[in-house]
Amino acid sequence: MGYYDDHSQGRYREQRGKKGSGFLASLAGAIIGAVIVILAIPTLSKQGLLPYKLATQQNQAAETTNKETRQNVVEKVSYDVNTNITKAVEKTGEAVVGINNIQSTSFWSGNGNSSEEAAGTGSGVIYKKAGNKAYVVTNHHVVEGATKLEVTLDDGTKIAAKLLGSDVWTDLAVLEIDASKIKKVAEFGNSDSLKLGEPVIAIGNPLGATFSGSVTQGIISGLKRTIPVDINEDGVVDWQSEVLQTDAAINPGNSGGALLNMAGQVIGINSMKISQEAVEGIGLSIPINSAKPIIDDLEQFGTVKRPYMGVDLKSVNEIPAYYQEGALKLPRDVNYGVALRQVVANSPASRAGLQELDVIVEMDGEKINDVIDFRKHLYQKKKVGDKLKIKFYRDGKLKETTLTLSGEKLE
Repeated sequence: MGYYDDHSQGRYREQRGKKGSGFLASLAGAIIGAVIVILAIPTLSKQGLLPYKLATQQNQAAETTNKETRQNVVEKVSYDVNTNITKAVEKTGEAVVGINNIQSTSFWSGNGNSSEEAAGTGSGVIYKKAGNKAYVVTNHHVVEGATKLEVTLDDGTKIAAKLLGSDVWTDLAVLEIDASKIKKVAEFGNSDSLKLGEPVIAIGNPLGATFSGSVTQGIISGLKRTIPVDINEDGVVDWQSEVLQTDAAINPGNSGGALLNMAGQVIGINSMKISQEAVEGIGLSIPINSAKPIIDDLEQFGTVKRPYMGVDLKSVNEIPAYYQEGALKLPRDVNYGVALRQVVANSPASRAGLQELDVIVEMDGEKINDVIDFRKHLYQKKKVGDKLKIKFYRDGKLKETTLTLSGEKLE
């Protein structure tokens, strides 16, 4: 009791000294270990052997960096978009305008007052600027019945327009406007060089001002499509319009707008679409090469200079067989051609000796099946002043005559 053994104290001190040195050794080992782990991270990372927590943190950091990089790339692309389409639209977009058809209403319209109001809207293309005048091509059906016409520019400016001429057969019209505020004029391309599948752009004002300057893209879906047209709405086809087919969206209000190629050139004037419930993506456009001579005539003369014969026609295939043999006296094997219901006095036809009930079956060596064939040959292949060689049946006998075409009025 109370006995103190120096040896034991010495042992105690020695043991305490060993314990302290052990702690320091452990601390040093921990530090070295930590350094080794830190130094080993790149190596372990390459081998996929990082501790889960460290690996997760590093992956999250990498994802954040990658995400920021991707965002930067996307933002950079969105600022630098410059394609053939944007170039084409930039070149010609401002030359496509809105057309407002304004018509008078009278006492009998129901409101008790005479006034003017917008009857419809469409589109047009500024194709020429000369002096203080600019010229716009659009569709006949866009301007039909108008008492006043108004053109709306790309920036919303409205300009009064004068109708120079309109042609129901080709559905084209030309307007004249003041050129002081016109900045761009469209360039005509070559519709004869188009290929199936070639990309195209439609620009116009579908549904009016709300969607003015709308741009849609598609391809040339068909070339030289033939569409029957009933001009006087009597249920009988009067004409066959040759048009381009495209799947670029064309809606009401697009009529008269531009169909562009990738060079920004106008290769068609948008005219119509097939809008049956089961049909999708069939828009139709007047080829610009067919439109050019019509546009030129309307601009210069206010009408189209077409050759004139002076006859009233009826397709033989629309006449009952009884009258084909009885009144027309046609041979049994002749069931085609056009019958003359009337010949105008002192007309080219009259001067050439043609008479009522004659049946024309051939023009310039080309078989004439019906009235449409007759008009296409006369309007598309002949000019005022040209000679026209005709074969016709009279009283069952085939005869020939030649006439000189004048330029008075349409057949």
